[in-house]
Amino acid sequence: MELRFNPLLNQWVMVSSVRKKRPWRPKDFCPFCPGTEEMGTGWDIKYVRNKFPMLKDNPPKPKKNPPFKSAPSFGECLVLVETPEHNPEDLNALSLGQMIKVIRMMQEITEKYTKHPRVNYVAIFRNKGKEIGVSLLHPHSQAYALPFIPLRIRVELENSGKYFKRFGRCLFCDILSAEIEQKERVIYSNNHFYAFLPYFANWPFEVHVYPKRHIQLLTQLNEDEIIGLADILRAVTASLNTLFNKSMPYVMTIHQAPVKGTWNYYHLHIEFYPILRDENKLKYAAGIEMGTWSFTYDFVPEENAYRLKEALRKALEIGKVDNLIGKIW
Repeated sequence: MELRFNPLLNQWVMVSSVRKKRPWRPKDFCPFCPGTEEMGTGWDIKYVRNKFPMLKDNPPKPKKNPPFKSAPSFGECLVLVETPEHNPEDLNALSLGQMIKVIRMMQEITEKYTKHPRVNYVAIFRNKGKEIGVSLLHPHSQAYALPFIPLRIRVELENSGKYFKRFGRCLFCDILSAEIEQKERVIYSNNHFYAFLPYFANWPFEVHVYPKRHIQLLTQLNEDEIIGLADILRAVTASLNTLFNKSMPYVMTIHQAPVKGTWNYYHLHIEFYPILRDENKLKYAAGIEMGTWSFTYDFVPEENAYRLKEALRKALEIGKVDNLIGKIW
């Protein structure tokens, strides 16, 4: 395991041959179900170290061979097992109370690594579906404690910092205010969070979740905001999983500030990248997207936002999610 530096993008690449050994959807055994050696019994939510990590805490020495260089792959990869139940469709199938525990576990992990001298960023994400490459079916998220700040986050930090310097306001707060004012792309909200299909979406049914309060880290959420986040993540996943009457494959990423330094101009948010563009059609990041990072959008964002709102209404009617505390726009 090691980190290799890409000088063209000013970004580290995580290299790990251990990953190829991980099991692929075993039929007769689930390592995340209660009763296994790894998980034990008597828990309703738990996180464990990933047995096939991209990072480790006893890395090799760095190497230099200009223009190439490597660095120790220091860090930790965790698996957040969200429920003892093996078969829930998604987060929308969890109770509000269970989902609150998931958010608190994410807070606990973030807090743990804010105190670590060599960790600079805590990346928490969720992969769902075989199309994404999920190797185990039991509901889970992941967390990477990274020694570097990822490129995507650095770009957001740079641009939001420039915006704040120019206008004296938070870029994310202004985006949220504009989405609320225009209304048509907002899908769902409660007292503390909004979910919307962004004006500048890349993926056909991309959804962003923003807190109303200007905060930077999961650890800054108060008790009411924890409930609000648990509620809105259940609503978003219910909408996505009802849209085409099938389980939606997606990536969910939590964008929070680095755990070292002060980033008052940044704003915690969550992004969903669903990869279906129709019931049986995948949205591929193909030539122009992969080659230049310039996404194309083959739909009208406002129309797709409307479809997600209608899907959420249907999800409530058929009982795919219950006890929502907010409103559909």
